[in-house]
Amino acid sequence: MILSAFLKTLGQTGDPRFRKVLLLGIGLTLALLVAVYAGVLWLIQATVGDTTVLPLIGEVTWLGDLLSGASILLMLVLSAFLMVPVASAITSMFLDEVAQAVEDRHYPGLPPVPALPLGEALKDTVNFLGVIVGANLLALILYALFTPFALFIFWGLNGYLLGMEYFQLAAMRREGRAAAMALRRKHRLTIWAAGVLMAMPLSVPLVNLLIPILGAATFTHIYHAIRRRAGPSG
Repeated sequence: MILSAFLKTLGQTGDPRFRKVLLLGIGLTLALLVAVYAGVLWLIQATVGDTTVLPLIGEVTWLGDLLSGASILLMLVLSAFLMVPVASAITSMFLDEVAQAVEDRHYPGLPPVPALPLGEALKDTVNFLGVIVGANLLALILYALFTPFALFIFWGLNGYLLGMEYFQLAAMRREGRAAAMALRRKHRLTIWAAGVLMAMPLSVPLVNLLIPILGAATFTHIYHAIRRRAGPSG
């Protein structure tokens, strides 16, 4: 199911409508990544001063590096971690448009999607983002305690969190919150596995810029596949 969903997503990248959203998503993902990166550097500077030493990188002068060529390398390294909250934020911006493009091509004849109240959508976005940021901050303890397994912990944790968010937002368009949550709980292992496969390339610099939009499309396919297996809703 997961592989089929991803292959369908890749097959639609030539669709002008889908490609437009993909390119716009990449641009905004990069802009958000730079903004988050700048915020992290400001926080570190406020905490430890103008300079500090990072493993494998060496001495970093935060404001100077932010404006220099070295900043690009540093941002690529940090993007493995910063892309998780960025991907979460991008979901709320583009999932509806991506899902509609996917459904128009692969699932024609579906009834129109009822409009989701702005306040409800914003509440879900803030809640998911808060959980993801909080969980990753707590996970720093696990990374320190189990350093050889840090990457696997990162994939497992963020695969679960992002899978939960992407699937629920995709399902809520047609199911409503309560039914989407019930469907997510019932198929949590499949959703978790798909989320892990999404989290893995998020830790690869440059490749990770593509993942938020491709992930939104892939989870739209996964939702419809799960819905078909579950039978008619209600």
